[in-house]
Amino acid sequence: MLHSFKLNTRLAAAAFGALAIGATVFSAPAAAAPLPLFPFFMAPPVEAAPPPVQAAPSYNEGNVVEMPARLRRQVVNYNSREAPGTIIIDTPNTYLYLVMGNGQAMRYGIGVGRDGFTWSGVQTITRKAEWPAWTPPPEMIARQPYLPRHMAGGPGNPLGARAMYLGGTIYRIHGTNAPETIGTHVSSGCLRLTNEDVTDLYSRVSVGTKVIVLPMTDRRADLGRTIR
Repeated sequence: MLHSFKLNTRLAAAAFGALAIGATVFSAPAAAAPLPLFPFFMAPPVEAAPPPVQAAPSYNEGNVVEMPARLRRQVVNYNSREAPGTIIIDTPNTYLYLVMGNGQAMRYGIGVGRDGFTWSGVQTITRKAEWPAWTPPPEMIARQPYLPRHMAGGPGNPLGARAMYLGGTIYRIHGTNAPETIGTHVSSGCLRLTNEDVTDLYSRVSVGTKVIVLPMTDRRADLGRTIR
């Protein structure tokens, strides 16, 4: 009986030790976060990828106009006694020439004043502005009272991406959000280019640039010939 009791005691101690070791091996640390439980036949859900970032639209997006060849920006043969850097507005033919010298000029298609709103003379660029704000002059508001009294610069502004102010007049060389009007007589006297073209011209001229506006009655033939 004594031998049997000692044997049972040893077996009990061994069993208790095994249980203690098993608890130590298989128990997770107290600080560990609990693992999510999924049935063995299911994979954990996968988070959806974020939507792609959309590129900001350009200021002419949705208003793309195919320009006739004659109205596209191009270097042409152009004989002039004016100094390189001078701007010449050919009102009847709706062109703007930037004299380059050596008998050449950069020619841009433009929109000019409608009937009764053309003008002529010599001015200088007195100010330049990017994405200019627009404050219609009183005489324009008198004719078109529905116009806003002020409009902040931006893609929806009629002055477009750039503006070059001419002397102390109300006139400007500026861009437009209506490129289909290039080549027409449509404005109240300002001279408009596409936003791409006015941005190019803006980069080539500076304050003080001489601007010659030819009269509508100057019906001479187009002097600019495209360089082939």
